[in-house]
Amino acid sequence: MTPSIMIISLIFVGISALVSMRLRSKFQKYSEVPTSSGLTGREIAEKMLKDNGIYDVKVVSAQGFLSDHYNPANKTVNLSPDVYNNASVAAAAVAAHECAGTRFSMPRGIPGCSSGPKWCRRCRSAPISCRSY
Repeated sequence: MTPSIMIISLIFVGISALVSMRLRSKFQKYSEVPTSSGLTGREIAEKMLKDNGIYDVKVVSAQGFLSDHYNPANKTVNLSPDVYNNASVAAAAVAAHECAGTRFSMPRGIPGCSSGPKWCRRCRSAPISCRSY
């Protein structure tokens, strides 16, 4: 490996570490702020899915810290215990983020419109602004 590649790699590792530390810090800070509704991350995720007509996705608890993700293979929104069980602003934000990902990962069955991470063929816009939804 050349020295320039090594230096660039170290710069990216450093940036990644800084972003990770900042994310953890913000999560910890906003984990102390309760949601006004009192809903937990699990309840928020379930409500978002239901409100968007997505009934075949389950919300489950998964081990780890900030290991939250949507798994399209088994159609589950996997929330870490800190998100799944807490009624905090941080938990709400993470749960909402993971549920928003289901909208782009699942085909919606609308003729001529793609809800995946591709551009909509009908209105030629990004999926989030597609008027076909």
